[in-house]
Amino acid sequence: MATDSLTESRERVDASRAARKGQTVALFPPAEKEVLLQKYHPDYKAEAYRALRIGPNAGQKTVHEVADLLEGDSPVAQADLKSVPDYTTDLLIIGGGGAGCTAALTARAAGVKVLLATKLRLGDSNTVMAEGGMQVAVKPGDSPVRHFLDTIKGGHFANDRELLKVLVEEGPSATQWLLSLGVLFDRDDDGNLRVRSGGATSTPRLLTCKDYTGLELMRVLKDALINEDVQVVEFAPAVELLSDGAGRCTGAILKNLDNNRFMTVHAKAVIVATGGSGRLHIQGFPTSNHFGATGDALPIAYRLGAELAFIDTFQYHPTGAIYPEPMAGLLVTEAIRAAGAQLVNRLGERFVNETDTRDVVAAAIIRECVEGRGVITPSGRRGVWLDAPLVDLVNGEGTLDTRFPNMRKLFSRYDIDIRAESVLIHPTLHYQNGGVKIGVNGDSTVAGLFVAGEASGGLHGRNRLMGNSLLDIIVFGRRAGQAAAAYAASTTQGPATLDHVAHFRDALRQAGITAPSASPRLIPDYVRREEATTRS
Repeated sequence: MATDSLTESRERVDASRAARKGQTVALFPPAEKEVLLQKYHPDYKAEAYRALRIGPNAGQKTVHEVADLLEGDSPVAQADLKSVPDYTTDLLIIGGGGAGCTAALTARAAGVKVLLATKLRLGDSNTVMAEGGMQVAVKPGDSPVRHFLDTIKGGHFANDRELLKVLVEEGPSATQWLLSLGVLFDRDDDGNLRVRSGGATSTPRLLTCKDYTGLELMRVLKDALINEDVQVVEFAPAVELLSDGAGRCTGAILKNLDNNRFMTVHAKAVIVATGGSGRLHIQGFPTSNHFGATGDALPIAYRLGAELAFIDTFQYHPTGAIYPEPMAGLLVTEAIRAAGAQLVNRLGERFVNETDTRDVVAAAIIRECVEGRGVITPSGRRGVWLDAPLVDLVNGEGTLDTRFPNMRKLFSRYDIDIRAESVLIHPTLHYQNGGVKIGVNGDSTVAGLFVAGEASGGLHGRNRLMGNSLLDIIVFGRRAGQAAAAYAASTTQGPATLDHVAHFRDALRQAGITAPSASPRLIPDYVRREEATTRS
């Protein structure tokens, strides 16, 4: 029955395509947009949130999944801290994605000794999964001011202005740096950088590498790093930071995933670049994030006393695949909507302007599903159609092959040809808008602790604009690398203690939190409990 319903609904989409080809759908007026968000966007679901009881952000609300992390207990004990460290370095970088590698390259160029520890393999990160492009004001008629205005509007005017100013102003120089490393951005027929359109932007500004821009950036950054004198320790996530007992970060404890033993690292400065938290599956959403994205930066920085920012807002990308089932959560780039693909409900009706901000489009899709105009998949998921064949109809045959080869390949594995068939999508948990609060140099509120990339909070406000995440990891990865290197060069190695962990445990007891789970979680748990019970 569900399969027949899928077929019938797709036929309605096919039948309405010609009439929709030139159709215009207006953006939601501000008042209507606010009502839509309040009623349907997950960020506004009151029962999904609770107030924190301890720590620098006590009294502020966040989702239960993150609150459990922040109020979790450290997995290490005093006995796990070695008097003779396994590693000693000037700068420890935790995380081997785009932000971590950028910071490592920059810090090493400044002359300090760098150790990079990463949870999985070097490069395993959300960076490689970024498809749509990188926003930079590089074309005539565009400007950093225009980029600033687009971004702050998309972030609901809540963005940290100083961080945003740095992002847009340093975008061109960051791009030049990437070009010097060998990033192969798309070019026009004259050899100039090609720019594409993105949602909620006033002018084309996206630099792309087909539809695998993040993968190309990560390829180049990884290659550059392995040719530098930077020690890399893989399969070694950080489970706790170290302090001098007086509020300064002086290293970390890593966990060797091969043998489950703890390793002590003494460092004069630490940069945390562990990425986002999609694999927490907040509010039960599928996610576009890589396997290791479990929000590790949040609990270890919080226990050390670092203040967090915007911990109550997350980005649910409007278009995550939901069918076939093995693709659930997989990102379908926003660039395909900017190229003309339309969102259509089960009745074959278009219901939103696809280039509105991500939170608005996501809320509109959820509304269609809640109100019965969604499509039900054989596994019981609900979604709407993304009419991909329109891209070739609007732009000319071959556009999907040329601009979206990765998407073509992914769906073809399940015998779906996006040139001829629409695909089913639903919002997917995509980005952690908030994180550790930083200044313009990636400095946290704790001396010696710096943060870069998705683990930080403040830049994107309450909704990230497409393409700004890749620029973020480069601009603030470089800034954090420079600032942390200068800090490490100007200080001496302090004591490395777990005093802050003892203080945090006292706070847990005083708040009546008597049996907290350990955090960070490190690896998502996908064991089916009923199956585990049966096997035992």
